[in-house]
Amino acid sequence: MRALISVSDKRGVVEFARSLSELGWEILSTSGTMKMLKEAGIPVVSVSDVTGFPEICDGRVKTLHPKIHGALLARRDIPDHMAQIAANGIEKIDLVCVNLYPFRETIAKPDVTMEDAVEHIDIGGPSMLRSAAKNWAAVTVVVNPEDYATVLAEIRATGDTTPATRLQLSAKAYTHTAEYDSAIATYMRAQAGLPEKLFLEFDACQGLRYGENPHQQAMFYKSLQPVPFSLATAEQLNGKELSYNNIQDANAALNIVRCFDEPFAVGLKHMNPCGAAVGTDVLDAWKKAYAADKTSIFGGIVAFNREVDLATAELLKPIFLEIVMAPSFAPDALELLRTKKNLRVLRVDMTRSDAVQKQYVSVNGGLLVQDLDRFGAPVSAEQCVTAVKPTPAQLLDLAFGWKIVGNVKSNAIVVVKDGMTLGVGAGQMNRIGSAKIALEQAEKTLSEEGRDIRSEGLVLASDGFFPFDDCVTLAAEYGVKAIVQPGGSIRDEDSVRKADENGITMLFTGERHFKH
Repeated sequence: MRALISVSDKRGVVEFARSLSELGWEILSTSGTMKMLKEAGIPVVSVSDVTGFPEICDGRVKTLHPKIHGALLARRDIPDHMAQIAANGIEKIDLVCVNLYPFRETIAKPDVTMEDAVEHIDIGGPSMLRSAAKNWAAVTVVVNPEDYATVLAEIRATGDTTPATRLQLSAKAYTHTAEYDSAIATYMRAQAGLPEKLFLEFDACQGLRYGENPHQQAMFYKSLQPVPFSLATAEQLNGKELSYNNIQDANAALNIVRCFDEPFAVGLKHMNPCGAAVGTDVLDAWKKAYAADKTSIFGGIVAFNREVDLATAELLKPIFLEIVMAPSFAPDALELLRTKKNLRVLRVDMTRSDAVQKQYVSVNGGLLVQDLDRFGAPVSAEQCVTAVKPTPAQLLDLAFGWKIVGNVKSNAIVVVKDGMTLGVGAGQMNRIGSAKIALEQAEKTLSEEGRDIRSEGLVLASDGFFPFDDCVTLAAEYGVKAIVQPGGSIRDEDSVRKADENGITMLFTGERHFKH
């Protein structure tokens, strides 16, 4: 029996080759792998000695030869095939252990050149894998070091691998080459400016009990390239498995958290924030976020952008929550939260990154792709379009409200004061409807504290422009004193005039943040 071993990922390869050799297998190899095996004292035959042809073109050509591919592709159950390879002095190869040049790792380097990338495109490796995988009925093909133990166990037991294992290994080999070719095609098409094809690659991350509803099947897949603020790479420290709806909601919460640098907390239900706040620390932020809507947070998700301490955990524990997320948890805080066995506690990588992420949304028979929404120019006094100018305190709230409203389902209106939400109007079919919901909720929240909404001087944010001046009129009735919106309506002048009539300062950001 003969095995050809030539790998880039050299984990465990010496032990694998030694075991095969001890079982009486002849080992063929090339270049760096052959050198490593020889240094380990394992008898190895050079592929060049088998082919009778040296490696040429800096190693670009070494295994592309009939004495390799004939040895792999000849069907053992067809006498004519066996006669042909015998007539040409070809001995069959029974096992191929190959993995490919690190192309994906190469192009991930920030300073990679196209020349370097192209040099890391493997040619002989994929060819051998495809030949061996095609002839899986007789040839064992191994691409992953994690399969070494299974292969060795079966060879020790019966002298060869089982047909079922060879079929599985063949599928893995074709998957390996498909992923490899996909990465190359994606890179080369980007260099050539050809956008009409999109290759996506995701690995199964978690099997889900069901989707949005119990009759829907679902899976959770993760991208090969990890990104910050992602559930796919989060570490679950406590609680039940995540559900489909948990993942959707938690992702929405993380997209809000990523907008803030100062200590921040958000409570979220059904992909919309029900309470959010900045504070002097995480405890202060949570107290304000919870006070914003103590009812809706029941059964919700909470996310922080700072370590959760014991004092904050003590306030979280009495509330029925599905998930608590943060970049870290103090040991005593985690111990306390773990006393609630069903509470999902997740540690999430919240490392800041300027890289532009893509967002993928499936539609029937298609896929929508866009850049993940990011906030561009910061809110500033220069964006004011009214006679009344914003105060420094109002500017802080305008900036806060603007970040929150961009993460609320459209049509969206958010009412804020002192770095916390007081009312959130989400997903209505007209903007005035969202404004009514947000303002009425703010009035209820303040009245519970014995405060009159009309004396508070609230701040209102809108994710889209006002098509009419009715939202400004309603805001004035509730005592709103500052508004931020994108602008861009043909009736902008009506809204500005109404704001001036009511002593309201209004900012036009010039940037819309719809969230459908």
